[in-house]
Amino acid sequence: MTSVTVEQPARDARQVLLDAGRVTGPAMRAAIDLLPERVRCLAELHFDWSGTDEPVGRKGAGKAMRPALVLLACDVVGGARPAAVPAAVAVELVHNGSLLHDDIIDRDRLRRGRPALWATQGRPAGILAGDALFFLAVQVLNTSAAPLDTAGMRCLITWVQQLLEGEWADTPLEQQSAVSVAECSAVAAAKTASLTAAACELGALAGGADAERTAHLRAFGTHLGLAYQMADDLLGIWGDPRRTGKPVGSDLTWRKKSLPVAAALASGTTAGETLARLYCDGTEPLTADEVRRATELVEEANGCTWTVREAERHIGLALDHLAAAGPDPVPAAELAALARLITHRDH
Repeated sequence: MTSVTVEQPARDARQVLLDAGRVTGPAMRAAIDLLPERVRCLAELHFDWSGTDEPVGRKGAGKAMRPALVLLACDVVGGARPAAVPAAVAVELVHNGSLLHDDIIDRDRLRRGRPALWATQGRPAGILAGDALFFLAVQVLNTSAAPLDTAGMRCLITWVQQLLEGEWADTPLEQQSAVSVAECSAVAAAKTASLTAAACELGALAGGADAERTAHLRAFGTHLGLAYQMADDLLGIWGDPRRTGKPVGSDLTWRKKSLPVAAALASGTTAGETLARLYCDGTEPLTADEVRRATELVEEANGCTWTVREAERHIGLALDHLAAAGPDPVPAAELAALARLITHRDH
């Protein structure tokens, strides 16, 4: 693996997230203020702002990740950070719009330890608030300086289409009894890696990178997004509810075909076959006892081991692309540290 040289101390990865939240927070609030009053109130409920000045990055290692990727990608190619702020805001708006819709699709009643917007305000409110954030992201880029108002907007729209394709492809997987690891990986690439790739590509564009450097940073974002989704899938089964804000084994309760589950089902082991009978026969949510048994079976069938190994492989590939981008060493070291943090998080 190609290494990234550090010439001077870089910020701690958690500090990188906090700084990204502070940089983009005021611009996020200014963007949300552009919404009509009723929709704006829904967005503020979703963000849990409650009239506070809390920056975007205060609530966990995964929060402000995408804005941080945009800003660091700009830094890595020697760009001026203020030029990347509209892109950071746009990506975060799209991400949160997708969360609003995802909670409805997945019937998740909790988001970040709080009731999901749809659970308290109804499905129509959740759908419309998500739609509003998508269009607001386009508005933010459309009114920013070149090249974000043109190439940046095309980039974001392309990746949002990939995200929507992934959401749609994910829906029928829950009804299929036989799902391959390749199918689940393709969904992860579309649903999650699309926005991390977009973040890195937009940051590179804002920083004035050429096509080759932009392509390497886009690939960095793609591999990082896949590793991030794998970490998220592990938390969906083994995460501590006090840290994740979701019930224990929440993904298993709804029979989600996450990557650890897909790997276990495809393992050819006795545990995998037993899991298939438990997991794939029926459509009702699993009981607490069934969730505990399914958790044991996924682990026995090496679903956890496979997922951890694959996440590490994708991090390695991501760092190779980062090094190939000819980066400024200090922000590159911060980007590498951030990649490690967000794929080894506990919430």
